[in-house]
Amino acid sequence: MEGEWKVLLNDADDAQETRTRTLQDGKPSSKLAAALLTFTLCLAAAAAVLVFNRHVEGSGQGEDSFALHHTLRQISNVRAAIHLEGEYNPDMNTSVEWKSMVDQSHSQGGLKLNNNEIVIPQNGLYFIYSQASFRVSCSSGDKDDATPNPMVHLSHTVQRWSDTYGYSNAEKSYVTILHSVRTACQKTFSSDPDQEGSWFSAVYMGAVFNLNEGDRLKTVMQEKMLPHLEDEPGKTFFGVFAL
Repeated sequence: MEGEWKVLLNDADDAQETRTRTLQDGKPSSKLAAALLTFTLCLAAAAAVLVFNRHVEGSGQGEDSFALHHTLRQISNVRAAIHLEGEYNPDMNTSVEWKSMVDQSHSQGGLKLNNNEIVIPQNGLYFIYSQASFRVSCSSGDKDDATPNPMVHLSHTVQRWSDTYGYSNAEKSYVTILHSVRTACQKTFSSDPDQEGSWFSAVYMGAVFNLNEGDRLKTVMQEKMLPHLEDEPGKTFFGVFAL
């Protein structure tokens, strides 16, 4: 019996030693696992910081890109506009001569002056306006002159040329789109009309039109009134701007 108890005790000691060694051997494994976990967490944190920085940088670049595109869009969307000043030219008998490089005249967005006409750059809605100012005398030294023409009328017209009208005759392709007549005064007889002085009057008109690319706009005035045109800055002008 004593031999059996010794064997059992020896077996128990061996089992306890084995468990002790296993626990001792397991300590380095736990340290290694903890180290690996710490290293993994550090990598994750570094990756998160990197992604955040890239996101911030990307957002800044996006804002810069948006600002650039916005600026380019503003530049490309410059509204077409032209404003011309009129001068009397004795060689022209149907209209004043329009000037694009004097006083407050300007042009942008493709609208241009060509052969004393405004050329439309693209289809769209446009506001067309014009004013003609005149200095006229309402006194006459001829009694007969006062009877048949008692009233002094001022006339101003804007005409549009367009190939959409379909006329074979180029001249007929001009259609009146703005026309204004104003009575300046009534003729009266005077023994000395020069002492009676002059009357100043302006004819203004403007409206919105749907125009096509290549359309042309011109003005028409009475030949007899052209020498009386007031061509000082701001008195006679012709302009168009896109809506």
